[in-house]
Amino acid sequence: MAKEKKEIDLVERPMDAVENTLSKAESLFQTYQKQITYAVGGMIAVVALAWGYQEFIVKPAEEEAQLALYPAQDVFAQDSLNLALNGNAEFMGFAEIADEYGSTNAGNLANYYAGLCHLGLGQAEEAIDYLEEFDGDGTYLDIVATGAIGDAFADLKQPKEAEEYYAKAASLEANEFLTPFFLSKAALAAELNSDLDAALAYTKRIKADFPTSAQGANADALIAYYEAKLEAN
Repeated sequence: MAKEKKEIDLVERPMDAVENTLSKAESLFQTYQKQITYAVGGMIAVVALAWGYQEFIVKPAEEEAQLALYPAQDVFAQDSLNLALNGNAEFMGFAEIADEYGSTNAGNLANYYAGLCHLGLGQAEEAIDYLEEFDGDGTYLDIVATGAIGDAFADLKQPKEAEEYYAKAASLEANEFLTPFFLSKAALAAELNSDLDAALAYTKRIKADFPTSAQGANADALIAYYEAKLEAN
């Protein structure tokens, strides 16, 4: 009988431990109930705030920015760069859209357009400022914007920086038109920077990877030209 009682105790004791644990947990919860409620309520509030921000601020702002962008894009397509950049009494220009709606996709795109407008108007430093604010996220617009920064540095007579951005544009996702275009610009900037080895390398890449491009048609002649200049030096 003693043995049987011992076995029963061995079975019952874990249950006692569980009950004790539950009792302690219940006591702990009661002690900190207010704090726990605040914590959970706080997490719910954060989620609700994020949802509310997205639903009632971000979406309407995006729609407003998109609507504001259309008239400026229209005059930009007509080469009215100053009007597209600054707008008038009837519509906002790219500069104001970028400032007002900078956190939206349309506001981001306005930075791209504003940069191109400044570049076309001969305002290279302002063009760089806007184009560097633009996030192209790896799209072909990213290639164009990066190459346009190279153009701005070329306008500022800074061939080393121009080459850097042309090469960067050419290093982004390969494009049959844009990549050889910016490789040729990088080669010219490198030549102006007295780096004939780099100019030759850019041109050889055009011949190897883009032989049917417009730049590929002149690649052999340019390669011979750079090789001759390197031998002469």
